[in-house]
Amino acid sequence: MSDTLGLLQFMTALSEMTHGGSTPSTLPVWQREFLSARDPPHVTCTHHEYDEVIDTKGSVIKKDDMVKQSFFFGPAEISALRKFVPMHLQSCSTFELLITCIWRCRTIALQPNPNDKMRLLCIINARSKFNPPLPQGYYGNVFGFTAATSTAGDLGSKPLGYALELVMKAKTNVTEEYMRSVADLMVIKGRPHYTIAGSYVVADMTRVALNKVDFGWDKASYAGPSEGGAGHLPTVGSFYLPFKTSKGERGILVPIYLPSVAMNKFVKELNSMLQDKSPILQEHKLLLSKV
Repeated sequence: MSDTLGLLQFMTALSEMTHGGSTPSTLPVWQREFLSARDPPHVTCTHHEYDEVIDTKGSVIKKDDMVKQSFFFGPAEISALRKFVPMHLQSCSTFELLITCIWRCRTIALQPNPNDKMRLLCIINARSKFNPPLPQGYYGNVFGFTAATSTAGDLGSKPLGYALELVMKAKTNVTEEYMRSVADLMVIKGRPHYTIAGSYVVADMTRVALNKVDFGWDKASYAGPSEGGAGHLPTVGSFYLPFKTSKGERGILVPIYLPSVAMNKFVKELNSMLQDKSPILQEHKLLLSKV
């Protein structure tokens, strides 16, 4: 029905009504035909996010077999990770750097077969990609998946810059034509689910500002999913969330699900990049327990 920005539009309208407003400042636009498939539909781009992969190795682990940790990345942690970025990739965003580091550490921790194909599926807001632009107030889904792919062996053995370059290139693939191609693929293949086996799904919610919506009892101390993971399969993904610690430090919070043995390896690998400065945040666990 809607994406995160559509949800923000709805919640903002509700908050305006709680403050006495009678009409939303941004009127809702339903017109779903803006993103309809073409006639005839034709796939023009490569969509590894919808590769047909049979999970014969049981790589999708049940939630009951997982543990969750929340990791906080403030300015000090980001600075430590940037030391691994080669000169020609210094323009990478903080989000690109973080998802690459965690994708790599997560893959090493899970210890898949070195020849297995791993995917980083990044959810991209495509609202700015259309010409003419979508009307203000359109609250439907306007996000696209893009996939960076690598063998597990290359991901774990090569420098961080190798994976970072894959991620940065994959993000540039999301254009208007790419989104039209996805819509056509949905029609041709019968709305397939994104590939789960070997995938890590990420979404950047640091700029969505859900925590700034005020219903009359001040701004939220936390705004995000109760489970912290991505969608209805939290064990295969993470939402990257804005967060302020109890000490007032602002940064990015990343909830991670992994099997307990893999989690220990993940923490060790990540700490080695951060020079043994553990980013595990216990207070987020306490916060979610009250939701």
